[in-house]
Amino acid sequence: MTTFFENDPSLQSYWRSIILYGRNVASYKFALAKALIDLNKKPNDLIKLEDLADPFSNHLCDHLKLNDKQITSPNSELLNTLRKFNNGEIDVGKKNEITKKLGFNNVIDAFHEVNGKPIPELFYIDERKENGGIRLTNNFYKLLQLQESENFLSEVESRWRLVETAWKLGISVKLLQVKYDEKKEIFFIDTSNGRIDVTSSKNALNGYQKSKCFFCFDYISIIKKSDFLSDVDHFFPNVLKDKEFPGYIDGIYNLVLSCKSCNRGEDGKFAKLPSIKLLERLNKRNEYFCSSHHPLRETIIAQTGNTTEQRRSFLQKCFNEAKDKLIHTWEPEPKGISSF
Repeated sequence: MTTFFENDPSLQSYWRSIILYGRNVASYKFALAKALIDLNKKPNDLIKLEDLADPFSNHLCDHLKLNDKQITSPNSELLNTLRKFNNGEIDVGKKNEITKKLGFNNVIDAFHEVNGKPIPELFYIDERKENGGIRLTNNFYKLLQLQESENFLSEVESRWRLVETAWKLGISVKLLQVKYDEKKEIFFIDTSNGRIDVTSSKNALNGYQKSKCFFCFDYISIIKKSDFLSDVDHFFPNVLKDKEFPGYIDGIYNLVLSCKSCNRGEDGKFAKLPSIKLLERLNKRNEYFCSSHHPLRETIIAQTGNTTEQRRSFLQKCFNEAKDKLIHTWEPEPKGISSF
């Protein structure tokens, strides 16, 4: 979805557009993203494929232990090799040798592509033919200097878990309904074989909000020890659960991340209804989800409507009925700049 970064043409938006909107036929993009962060190289550093192979394959091996379905095609020689490594049938050297040979044939070319074309700012340059690897750009170095870079690994992991869960279940994502466990702050899916915990709700929501409080735009984090740790908040307040209301209060469409001040500070939202301006922001956030193919998208569509207009009308109806019941609206003073 180009508006995700066109409204906010920053390096962090370009990076998140790759993770959230890039095409997924295998999970290699996620493994490459995590490997690049792990290596923590300096700008203009050349990363040889043999050096990239170990962290890249290790992330894939870790996910194969959790979920054997890491690609949409029926077979993969690379993944078969990594399964052998996990089973103790080959050593690290053989794992890395095969990964260097097979692991990067498509992902390096496709990594920067969003909606069929590369993003304007690249995080590495492909020098496989000339120098046997990829060269990091200054963009990647600047990206990792940002405060919010502390959230990137968790965001990549969350997106990976959503994608592989849909593949694992082997059914259309349109049939999957993601639910929210408020106590554990986890998104999960009920199946005929029992509950599957998918991902942390904070990790899944944060990328679409770009590490900003939904209401005041102050910086928020999803790292547990951070002083800026976010809260999961209900846009339409929890108090509406006890009243007649057209929307499912614990629905994904209604969950946002907020700073502690907005959620439970002296002038926080509590049981008040956010303003019509913030309702429009909720609609935009939900449309970001609906432009990215995964079970959360399908859940929001099921809860709010099949078309953009239906979803907008649904939110307006919820707002109107909430206003009749709660009377007053609330909007905090901005503490940052809105990114959408």
